[in-house]
Amino acid sequence: MGENNIQARPFLKWAGGKGQLLKQFQFRFPEELNGKGIIKHYYEPFLGSGAVFFWVMQNCKIEKAYINEFNPEIYLCYVAIQSDIEKVIKYLKSLEEKYRALDLVNQEAFYYKIREKYNQTRRNTKFYQHYAKEHSGRAAMTIFLNRTCFNGLYRVNSKGEFNVPFGRYKNPTICNIQNLRAASRILKGAVVTNNDFSIIKKHIKKDSFVYFDPPYRPLNKTSSFTSYSNNGFDDMEQKRLAAVFKRLSQIEGVKIMLSNSDPKNENKDDNFFEHLYSDFKIERLKAKRMINCDASKRGEINELLVVNY
Repeated sequence: MGENNIQARPFLKWAGGKGQLLKQFQFRFPEELNGKGIIKHYYEPFLGSGAVFFWVMQNCKIEKAYINEFNPEIYLCYVAIQSDIEKVIKYLKSLEEKYRALDLVNQEAFYYKIREKYNQTRRNTKFYQHYAKEHSGRAAMTIFLNRTCFNGLYRVNSKGEFNVPFGRYKNPTICNIQNLRAASRILKGAVVTNNDFSIIKKHIKKDSFVYFDPPYRPLNKTSSFTSYSNNGFDDMEQKRLAAVFKRLSQIEGVKIMLSNSDPKNENKDDNFFEHLYSDFKIERLKAKRMINCDASKRGEINELLVVNY
């Protein structure tokens, strides 16, 4: 198979990534997305690892995609891969070769050395607003840390510093050159932005499909450690998102799907999302839960899927 025929997959590991749910999603996407009508535009305001984005762009007839990532480091990764893939590969391959030449003890030391450098070289927000060639090296560090850290988390402290511990994996995939190039080709058909999700209200077009995959509402007090932004995403933000969902639903030809955690996994009486999305269809899908400090609680749980069609 030629490199141009490689199917692009997410290049980032992601807690709660939607790769495992794609088969269930395919039967729940709007029929227009599956060729039984017209959907020209795809929007994903919370991109994350982009599993749904990559699938839609390679399996549906989309004219243009508009993807947004609020985390500036993850946004920078996408822009660097879109704009300067060979430089990203060069830097990432160098990190991989240095890492693989070490034993496990020294791999751990190398990981923390890169993590410290990554945090020390953080810039102010203006650094991320205009892409420059130097960003390709930082994007490579983001990918390296993501592929070698614990569970593929992207977690920051209150200062915005990446603080996920070493993953201790024997042979992690770090620089998948074919997949990175395939992802770059797909990204060239997208507009990538770094804004608040509500910006979609200004730019939405008719004949569009929107997929919302926000930071999930924590199921309990101990499950919120996966925050990937020092700003957080609390219940007020969930309500603000629901208001945007409702507003977009009033636009003719706009189909919307939203994922979130199901509070009823922990509390059968928690109707938070039933109240927020009472005017829309809510389904529960089975998903594997891998992140829990208590191994006995890892396994299948319900996730919510809300649609306006």
